[in-house]
Amino acid sequence: MEWSGPKMSWKFSQTFKFKLQELTMGATENIWTAMDIAPSVAIHDSIPHHPLSVDTALSFPVMSHRVIDVCKKLFRKWEKLDDSRFSVETVSGGITNLLLKVSVKEGNGDNVAVTVRLYGPNTEYVIDRKRELQAIKYLSAAGFGAKLLGVFGNGMVQSFINARTLNPADMKKPKLAAEIAKQLRRFHQVEIPGSTEPQLWVDIFKFFEKASSLRFEAPDMQRRYETISFKEVHEEVTQLKVKSLFIYGLFISCR
Repeated sequence: MEWSGPKMSWKFSQTFKFKLQELTMGATENIWTAMDIAPSVAIHDSIPHHPLSVDTALSFPVMSHRVIDVCKKLFRKWEKLDDSRFSVETVSGGITNLLLKVSVKEGNGDNVAVTVRLYGPNTEYVIDRKRELQAIKYLSAAGFGAKLLGVFGNGMVQSFINARTLNPADMKKPKLAAEIAKQLRRFHQVEIPGSTEPQLWVDIFKFFEKASSLRFEAPDMQRRYETISFKEVHEEVTQLKVKSLFIYGLFISCR
């Protein structure tokens, strides 16, 4: 599920999995906040950033080395640590991202962990990463989800939170349901600069533009592709958008 308006691309289930982890699993040790990395909150441009990118098509050992290199360049306190002090493992739950947990044994003996999010290949065609990053900065500063710690060429680094996805039994607990409603209200009160236009239609038409201009090398695939009437698809999507605007208020309430 994704949000309309300026909070689009912030996964609801992920947000509350992080936010409610104290109710389900207890506090997590060694969680960094943006204040540990920069002197000001995440809203400002003091979050560490580096242009280095990590190719997700690389073998895992090679990619892990690249990820460690990114972390060293983002966080100076790790710059001179030997690679043997780092360990990288995959984390389940990513939809458009590859999620990695990077554990580090610091010089003073402390063990810390962060989450590295690598954007999926070509996802920038349907996801406005600039807008997503802006939303995450403000939501992070407001206490929602993992803290944004650093940004690099094709991803970001956030605090790692030990948590689990809520199950039906959890949702039956009145106290937990009430807490979700309370946090949802706070979530919608976060002010994020920029357009408040629902991102849903922007993404749909962006995807349509890409889909309607494809070309296939295989003749049979190209023939099947040419049977699609993109003119009809565009007309139907446009009609659906017009009709949805009529019930826009109800749509937001249901989300």
